Amino acid sequence: MKVLIDMNLSPAWVGYLQTQGIEAQHWSKIGQSNAADTVIFDWAIAHQAIIFTNDLDFGAILAITQASLPSVFQLKTQDLLPQSVGKIVAQNLKRFEAELQSGALVTIDLERARVRILPIA
Repeated sequence: MKVLIDMNLSPAWVGYLQTQGIEAQHWSKIGQSNAADTVIFDWAIAHQAIIFTNDLDFGAILAITQASLPSVFQLKTQDLLPQSVGKIVAQNLKRFEAELQSGALVTIDLERARVRILPIA
């Protein structure tokens, strides 16, 4: 599984996810920090990466475009640091790996996870 970490999340996620056996890159090492969400979206498609974000705009892009890729993994919490929620993120990335590989929008918070298979109807 290859994960692209959005600019709104700390680069510390790269190291944390890698210790969990998950390939990860932070957008700041790939593209411009002010790149439009559509640029990040297109890069993720081209590189078969799952977008890991706190930004709800990616879900909106999926709904509007009726795209079946890329998968988006949204974290909806106040504390976005891996030392606080890393375990829950890694568990859910692995738990929903098959869905994410096929095309899904996965939204998690501290208490639950929601999976929507793409394209979103």
